[in-house]
Amino acid sequence: MNGWVILVDHARDFPNAETPHKVIITSDYLARPKLFSGGGRAKIINLSRSYNYQSKGYYASLLAEARGHRVIPSVETMLELRERKLYEQSLPDLQEALTLAAHRARADETTTFDLLFCFGFCQDPRFESFGRLLFDWYRCPAVEVTITPGKRWKIDRLRARPLAKLGQEEADFFRDALHRHTERDWRSPRARAVAKYSLAVLHDPEETLPPSSQESIRYFQKLAERHSVDVQLLTKRQLAELAEFDALFIRATTSIDNYTYRFARRALQEGMPVIDDPVSMIRCTNKVYLHEKMEALGVPTAPTVMLAEDGDLERAGQLLGFPLVVKIPDGSFSRGVHKVDTPAELKALTDRLFEDTDLLLAQAFVPTAFDWRVGVLGGEPLFVCQYHMARGHWQIIKHGPNGVREGSHHTLAIADAPPQVIEVALNAASAIGLGLYGVDVKETPNGLAVIEVNDNPNLDHGVEDQVGKEEIWNRLLQWFVKRLEA
Repeated sequence: MNGWVILVDHARDFPNAETPHKVIITSDYLARPKLFSGGGRAKIINLSRSYNYQSKGYYASLLAEARGHRVIPSVETMLELRERKLYEQSLPDLQEALTLAAHRARADETTTFDLLFCFGFCQDPRFESFGRLLFDWYRCPAVEVTITPGKRWKIDRLRARPLAKLGQEEADFFRDALHRHTERDWRSPRARAVAKYSLAVLHDPEETLPPSSQESIRYFQKLAERHSVDVQLLTKRQLAELAEFDALFIRATTSIDNYTYRFARRALQEGMPVIDDPVSMIRCTNKVYLHEKMEALGVPTAPTVMLAEDGDLERAGQLLGFPLVVKIPDGSFSRGVHKVDTPAELKALTDRLFEDTDLLLAQAFVPTAFDWRVGVLGGEPLFVCQYHMARGHWQIIKHGPNGVREGSHHTLAIADAPPQVIEVALNAASAIGLGLYGVDVKETPNGLAVIEVNDNPNLDHGVEDQVGKEEIWNRLLQWFVKRLEA
């Protein structure tokens, strides 16, 4: 069952003739736990007359979650919208967006008033952008917002509005909003078998160095059809649509302070398998965490000194020698990595970087012709590549005023790679989780050294899959399918 299902307490609340979707009485849904056991995840819109604790509407959403169905609203949303102390965490973001929308529209309201938002849409188009954010926070069919205007607009109250308690004009708007929300599922199905699962791939079409190219994602889409998985692309503006999918694969460069983390968090809240999950993102993004964790596990790394104040600079120079490498804690893929040749350069660089961070890492400079990259998925090796340094540069990627230059690559079969490289990479990845990681390892005169663990490693058709071919992508799909079927 992959279409939308609407739950109502009474048939007259939302007649079946008014929608192409299946309408079911709430009591029937509660009494029939195997109603949609034919495969896929039903998408439930709960329009019960009450969302109060222990009401039929409450139990409908509770059991929908237990049955693995996607439901709007969730029990969490029902409970949070009941009390201000439960939803006040969202008010700073919401009030900022509301004030911005009001100022852009030059709104001239002076007294407190109510606004109705249905599926993120608003009858007053001036507040449409605020409505989308509200729906991102609280995926509830209808929410009424009580607003007090001012220099900074204030939200006095949020409350869910059941369909049965809407006036005629409000109910008409509600139906239109529901139709718009589910519009893409109203289109005629394509002439192919209906996919069992849907996988959202988050990407940035404007990104210069994405983890997977557009061509690679299209290749992935074609292979996914064989596994009855429908792969659809999402951009950063489509967070509100994420819950319509079964799983999420992030193919935009991740960061804790951008939209990728918010997508990962939302997927986790929806109970969706996600690569990569927010915990992995936090752990991989921060090199201070990685250094401490690798050291605790006995995973070999390059000699490292943590820099917190000027006094640490002299110690770093003495222990590591020059040249040495300075890294910001939350950089990735060669970003935020600097080589310095003298104590004076180190002082000048850290003075600048300490303006934005309280901690830095200094590492011994270990020049090599290439880095090993071991892709790890679910605790098992997925691919092995040698990434060679960019010509005339000490890193794989050279960022310059004229653009980006990358080194060449050489992909090996896992069986042909040095076993010790695989072992070190698996140990490093085990400190992060069971998602998809790229572990960078250097071979040095003193042995192996893990340089970095990336939470969304490059995976491009013709590069990382040059040896494993379709098996690389099939294993990735199976990672999602196994978790969905579990």
